[in-house]
Amino acid sequence: MVDIKVGLTRFAVVAALMPAAALGLVAPSQAAETSQPSGAAAAIWRPPVDSRWQYQLEGNAAFKATGGINVDICSVPQSGGACVRPTVFDIDLYAAAEVSGDNKTLNTAAVKAIHAKGAKAICYVDAGSIEDFRPDYQTFLDWHNANGKSLLGKPFSDEFPNERWANINNDKGQRDFLLKMMEARVDKCVQAGFDGVEFDVVNAHEEGKSVTGWNVTPATQLVYNKALADMAHRKGLSVALKNDLSQVDQLVSSFDYAVNEQCFEFDECEELSAFVKAGKPVFSVEYNTAPKSFCGKAATLKFNALKKPSDYSLYDKPYTPCK
Repeated sequence: MVDIKVGLTRFAVVAALMPAAALGLVAPSQAAETSQPSGAAAAIWRPPVDSRWQYQLEGNAAFKATGGINVDICSVPQSGGACVRPTVFDIDLYAAAEVSGDNKTLNTAAVKAIHAKGAKAICYVDAGSIEDFRPDYQTFLDWHNANGKSLLGKPFSDEFPNERWANINNDKGQRDFLLKMMEARVDKCVQAGFDGVEFDVVNAHEEGKSVTGWNVTPATQLVYNKALADMAHRKGLSVALKNDLSQVDQLVSSFDYAVNEQCFEFDECEELSAFVKAGKPVFSVEYNTAPKSFCGKAATLKFNALKKPSDYSLYDKPYTPCK
């Protein structure tokens, strides 16, 4: 589910003859990555700056064989010309209930189909709010009730009342518990074959107690976010920084790319330029802004931007990439 997480939340196929560099499959010296860590981490997929993405967190029953994900999507970009296909898909860890019949089937089918097209898959995981439709929700609720109701805060928003802000402080061991739960989720991303992970809702410190129900300091947020990034890398996955613009300079070295919602609408995209300067892509999505008003700016910033509907739904279509 998407999250208007103070912005909001919550990729598709490569043409058969597309150059390997566009997929990040060539040697680091040939692609956007100029250096990679040694050892096991060297195998981590890191996308080139010019990767084109698709954001589909909601399944389409017409594509049941591929977990509800339209892996053949091809749309004419705002810049015009022939239709283009994404090289990166950001999709949910689980197949949609409309497709799988439940909310607990790993979307392995989608990942396999994405890989068969030569593209890569990012695993969407909500790390900062607790959704009541997830298969592990009861474990969060039980811990909350057994520990002085110290974990689940206020509803995320009027639009998403079925999720509650998580308390990432550690006075009762909340953060330790959350990281244990997130590790179990990341293990499932690995099991399903994903290449990277997007941790959503990692900016509680920017919202304040009146919104979240908890007092979260910037320092506490940094501890949590860096722990998530380290966890992903230990598991062999690349990792996205979702929003959290106020801490980009402190986190760009820990994350491999950025995923952002509505930075053009709120005139705050410059904060993310640190990623591009570091040779790391920025995947951005706008909901309320017309492509003609932000695609030129996205090109200047070298962002990979696309337009999705103003109701914040994230189905396969409409899909309007800038380029």
